[in-house]
Amino acid sequence: MEFLVDYAGFLLKLVSIALVIGFLLVILSSGKRKAQPGSLSVTKLNESYETMKSELDRQLLDKKVLKNLDKEKKKKDKQEKKALKKGHHTVEDSPKKRVYVVDFDGDIKASAVETMREEITAILSVAKSQDEVVVRLESGGGVVHGYGLAASQLQRIREAQIPLTICVDKVAASGGYMMACVADKIIAAPFAILGSIGVVAQIPNVHRLLDKSLIDVELHTAGRYKRTLTMLGENTEEGREKFKQDLEDTHGLFKRFVSGQRPQLDIEAIATGDTWYGSEALENHLVDSVMTSDAYLVSQYDKADVIQIAYKQPKGMAERLGLSFFSALEQKATVWLSKLTQTRGY
Repeated sequence: MEFLVDYAGFLLKLVSIALVIGFLLVILSSGKRKAQPGSLSVTKLNESYETMKSELDRQLLDKKVLKNLDKEKKKKDKQEKKALKKGHHTVEDSPKKRVYVVDFDGDIKASAVETMREEITAILSVAKSQDEVVVRLESGGGVVHGYGLAASQLQRIREAQIPLTICVDKVAASGGYMMACVADKIIAAPFAILGSIGVVAQIPNVHRLLDKSLIDVELHTAGRYKRTLTMLGENTEEGREKFKQDLEDTHGLFKRFVSGQRPQLDIEAIATGDTWYGSEALENHLVDSVMTSDAYLVSQYDKADVIQIAYKQPKGMAERLGLSFFSALEQKATVWLSKLTQTRGY
């Protein structure tokens, strides 16, 4: 038993030393390592769809029907090649429309904007005016600056005069809807949640608890409104009024942005912080049509090359050293604290 105790103590020391060395390597590498470029994944969704369809045909249809379908396909391909030659185009130079598909899964910090900005830059380097960008958007909103940047990234597509379509299958609320309204066309699933054009802020205050415990907190600022409300100090009525005014100003900015993008909206009736399901959102002009993103993309397969673009960030040193658990723990803690103390969030 004494041997086992000693051995367990030795293992604990070994693990502790390994963790310390790992953290030191992360700190050292973060200061010296040059930023590594990410990678771009390009997937032609037409091919996946055709492969799936062909497999089902092979399993469900008899040989005679399959043979006829194969003949029809070859005939159609031959006709398309002739049409291209008459138009003085080669197959490689086909003027066929391209639909670029990007996914945005938003958290409270709009962290996905870091990959979306790279994807948009890549698309704009090759896209033509006949093409289209489809963003499958899912977000319940978050911090103002994060979603403001995300909306600005989508505006780059509009400024390049490339048609932009936003598809919402589940939710595009608050900051998520601010992004969606940039699009030329918004498509939502029947039960997707849209709207929530409002601003929210909450700050816990433990001043009375500290006061009972005879704990003083000193806060020194230069500038009358450098800090309006605090978590630890005593809040004043003047500070509360300024904080509320800041929220109203931000809400006004939000409303002006949305109404500028979608002038058909009755912005005063819509910007109450309320939400609507897809079908109701259509009646209130929050969206342009009701269908799932899958249905919309399938409708494009025959007339366009549908291409999914995904940018992958390079792995950090923590992940490469197997310390991703600590990174995930840090992210969870950040989200929790943001929810607890968030200010001026869309």
